Amino acid sequence: MPVPSPLPLICAGEGAPLSKLLSKTQLGWAEANGFAGQRGRLVPLPGTAGALGGYLFGLGRSDDRPKLVTGLAGAALESGEYRLAGDFGDPTLAALGFRLGAYRFDRYRKQKPLPTLAVPDGADAGEVARLADAAFFARDLVNTSPNDLGPDAFEAEIRAFAARHKMTVKAIVGDDLLKQNFPMIHAVGRAGPEAPRLVELNWGKKSDPKITLVGKGVTFDTGGLDIKPASGMLLMKKDMGGAANVLGLAHAIVDAKLKVRLRVLIPIVENSISASAFRPGDVLPSRSGQTVEIGNTDAEGRLILGDALTLADEESPELVLDMATLTGAARTALGPDLPPLYSTDDGLARELMAAGLASDDPLWQMPLWAPYDRMMDSRIADVNNAGSSPFAGSITAAMFLKRFVKNARVWVHLDIFAWAPEARPGRPFGGTDQGIRAVYGVLKQRYS
Repeated sequence: MPVPSPLPLICAGEGAPLSKLLSKTQLGWAEANGFAGQRGRLVPLPGTAGALGGYLFGLGRSDDRPKLVTGLAGAALESGEYRLAGDFGDPTLAALGFRLGAYRFDRYRKQKPLPTLAVPDGADAGEVARLADAAFFARDLVNTSPNDLGPDAFEAEIRAFAARHKMTVKAIVGDDLLKQNFPMIHAVGRAGPEAPRLVELNWGKKSDPKITLVGKGVTFDTGGLDIKPASGMLLMKKDMGGAANVLGLAHAIVDAKLKVRLRVLIPIVENSISASAFRPGDVLPSRSGQTVEIGNTDAEGRLILGDALTLADEESPELVLDMATLTGAARTALGPDLPPLYSTDDGLARELMAAGLASDDPLWQMPLWAPYDRMMDSRIADVNNAGSSPFAGSITAAMFLKRFVKNARVWVHLDIFAWAPEARPGRPFGGTDQGIRAVYGVLKQRYS
């Protein structure tokens, strides 16, 4: 049976001439419908014999056009195959935007076929598939309900991921965390119904530059004994968004066969409440030897990251990069769409921001402001995990993490949100990818 030809998706910005793209009948139809290239406007076009002849899609003004504007078409169109026509800019970004916008999370409802796009001429089909798959994997994990993604299930997902990518995998689980000196991961997760753990993946040649990714994997965060209100707990299935995005980034790195020795460390816990929960006022030992006074049990992500970062740092890698849904202060400072970036290398930070802007995956550098380190002072331990000041919460959290990185040549921390509270081009509502394309873009440039 012959495969039907894709329907044309004719892209046009405001003021763009359409006479070369449309028949007279279609041109009249577009004018009658007031189409002038408005961003996101989708107008069906008449074909022959009453058939649908494709769609007009508005790109908007060139000076105010998101890189992934075609994602609005992917989000709006019904299932079917489409092809781009007209002046839609970079073909790889156009195809990627369409695919990212067409994402649907249908695990808990009847699945519908997604709209698909014929790869336009000049597009890097492999790159489009690589980055879309990386984003979809991260989004699917974040969107999954916590009853289906506790520590056991999350480890199973990671093991399946490792098998697909021919990565080695091992896990340290439960009381073995104490035996192998990961006391903070154990303390945070010991109250949960499923044991805490640290999962490690490795890939690549040992002789290649060492790149280590660390992702916060809190599968659900009640806040612990400093319990969150209901409104604050509602989205806490996304508190493993750092780990989800690290795995998406790892997919892109491995799929592109970058010349790195990749190590991925994911501490996985559920921050629950039970008789064994850690308490405000406790003083915890850490793998690094530093002692940490607990000022707030809801500042748990930085504790599990502290032990994982210490392990990452022990082999003095070229780069340690962590992603974490770490602070509400980051959202207050920069909103949900623009994650703060902290780096011990300002040159790398500039590269990451530039790569993010080029791929519609923005990041914004914030300072590792040493004077604020005193806000985390403790009178009885080396440091307090929350401190007493209400100010500069994202910066002080980053300064806390920095204490656990001494030997790596460069350390980068991304305080991501991993959630799109409203749909925008290439990012439907819900769990989302942040930082993957920006970081991958820089690593690809350095290590291809």
